[in-house]
Amino acid sequence: MQVFSPSDLNFSEEAIAHFSSSLKNRGKGLGIKIGIKKAGCSGYEYYFDYVDEFEDNGVIFEKNGCKIFVDNDSLTLLKGSLVDYQKDGLNQGIKFINPNAKAVCGCGESFTI
Repeated sequence: MQVFSPSDLNFSEEAIAHFSSSLKNRGKGLGIKIGIKKAGCSGYEYYFDYVDEFEDNGVIFEKNGCKIFVDNDSLTLLKGSLVDYQKDGLNQGIKFINPNAKAVCGCGESFTI
């Protein structure tokens, strides 16, 4: 059973393994950046990027040696969320279970706060 913190950003073991594998396959990088930007049909969408240089504008989560960088503005909208990696048939990828999201668009790519 996974314990969640309502004031933190939570990661499943599968998500951390996916991020670690992505960094290893890339061959370089300090970690993964997760954020939220205004976009999509519902107002906001999640984004990911590699971090190659230290960024001092947010929080760094370290899980099993993998560093996840989150800017302060995004963290406000992500607090209490679970970042998971799910496989469903041929579909696989990162999924956010975000208690702050009021609605998710039909395509599942964006959400409303």
